[in-house]
Amino acid sequence: MAAVGVVWAVERDWTGKPGDSAVPDVSESDVVTGVTVFEVGNRPVAPAVAGDTLDGGRLALAELRGHVVVVNVWGSWCVPCQEEAPQLARVARETHDDGVRFVGIDVKDDRASARAFVRRFAIPYPSIADPDGKVLLAFDGIIPVSAVPSTLVLDRDGRVAARVVGQITYRQLRGLVDDVAAERGSRPSRPTRKGAG
Repeated sequence: MAAVGVVWAVERDWTGKPGDSAVPDVSESDVVTGVTVFEVGNRPVAPAVAGDTLDGGRLALAELRGHVVVVNVWGSWCVPCQEEAPQLARVARETHDDGVRFVGIDVKDDRASARAFVRRFAIPYPSIADPDGKVLLAFDGIIPVSAVPSTLVLDRDGRVAARVVGQITYRQLRGLVDDVAAERGSRPSRPTRKGAG
């Protein structure tokens, strides 16, 4: 059974097996997450966060306005993050040519471990290094600051269209991204409620 998330207070106790490079094969039906879809008129604006990326660059979320953006909060020490990473990488590759952009926020991690995670899972998008959790704190009220992993889907106006607290599946992510990408401007989209799996 896959775990849903990690609370920072117990993160040091949840590191996985040392030296274990295998990622468990987890069925989508084994994963339970909390999904919230915000109607167009009730979407909170994502904070204007910026930071240094793991590859040494600098990234500001505001630079991605005009694109549908997926923000994923992760840590190399987080087992559910390891389990969802291949799904995130897959959707990022599949939707890049459609103008969808992905950004990771790597929390409570050292750069060497984070870079190894990115290589191991062939993550094709940049991640902001957030070793002290200050970038994540900017999302307080949108994402519980203790919820790792968490994923946001932002609309083209930089508003939070969907939030997933816990591990996300390919089907959930692809459905949320496709729904938001299908929106044009500020027109309301059809109301949706995504369930687990």
